Amino acid sequence: MTAPRPRPGILDITPYKGGESAAEGVALIRKLSSNETPLGPSPRAVAAFNAMAGKLHRYPDGNSTELRRAIGRRHGLDPDRIICGNGSDDLIALLSQAYAGPGDEVLYSQHGFLMYPISAMAHGATPVPAPESDLTANVDALLARVTPRTRLVFLANPNNPTGSYLPASEVKRLRAGLPPHVLLVIDAAYAEYVNRNDYTPGIDLVDAGENTVMLRTFSKIYGLAALRVGWAYAPAAVIDVLQRIRGAFNVNAVAHAAAIAALDDIAHVDAARTHNDIWLPRLTREVAALGLGVAPSVGNFILIRFGAQPKDAAAADAFLASRGVLLRAMGAYGLPDCLRATIGTEEENRAVVDGLKAFLA
Repeated sequence: MTAPRPRPGILDITPYKGGESAAEGVALIRKLSSNETPLGPSPRAVAAFNAMAGKLHRYPDGNSTELRRAIGRRHGLDPDRIICGNGSDDLIALLSQAYAGPGDEVLYSQHGFLMYPISAMAHGATPVPAPESDLTANVDALLARVTPRTRLVFLANPNNPTGSYLPASEVKRLRAGLPPHVLLVIDAAYAEYVNRNDYTPGIDLVDAGENTVMLRTFSKIYGLAALRVGWAYAPAAVIDVLQRIRGAFNVNAVAHAAAIAALDDIAHVDAARTHNDIWLPRLTREVAALGLGVAPSVGNFILIRFGAQPKDAAAADAFLASRGVLLRAMGAYGLPDCLRATIGTEEENRAVVDGLKAFLA
């Protein structure tokens, strides 16, 4: 008798591993491994979370009706073309499930979010990476890898972990170059941090046709990573498909309430953006002054490149962890000589610089 066997290809998947949150023997931890906001959640979101304590026996609204309406009001969107999920990871998986399967291909940028190839493989499709230029998605390289089997193209914009972005004109060129049956998914998880005039999160392209989806999340600037709330804005036909296959209650009631409250606290979001606007360039300069490479970033993190340094990224990661400073190793993204550092509090950012300085000494 043999044990049950999973579908072919499942055991070829390397499980996703999140950022570390603990270091053995270290009491004071500065977690800068998961791109979480250093300001934490809105006080209004915390109050909404606490107010739900006596209602935990009730099922949530399976349609996330009030949350979709709140998102629609904030962004000027039709709530009927919004779908919510258990983080944007949930929506990535649903899109892969709905539009790609055995024999199909899912295209993404070389150093794009790991959940793109994982979700493709989980549903029997083949992930196809396209080379980048200077750690930035290359539209021509993506288009060159489109085949008759291509069904989905995932574009993280801005990209995690590189921090780079494509201007609106390049994303539009990508959309124009794709066959009409290929669904372009623009993952704009870090959109709220971008302050470039030539950037858009993708709403315009969703509105322009039937073959583009925009993903967003409450995990980053809104500080609700623990509650797992993501959303997508898409053509009505795509929303209809995703509604048919999503979990019946894929956003819990506590997350639903906290996300609505977070949307209403504009001052808290502005404070988080201002903090990042100050510390992103400052941390970039200070790390670069140590002789390390730092990729230009428009997100709330920087990619630190050790390159030809005698002391490598793995050794730096271990040294910093011994001091309670937790960054993210990038080997799984094909960047073994890099570490990613979230923009933290002033004290946390200084701990990164001091730690790297001590390591390189």
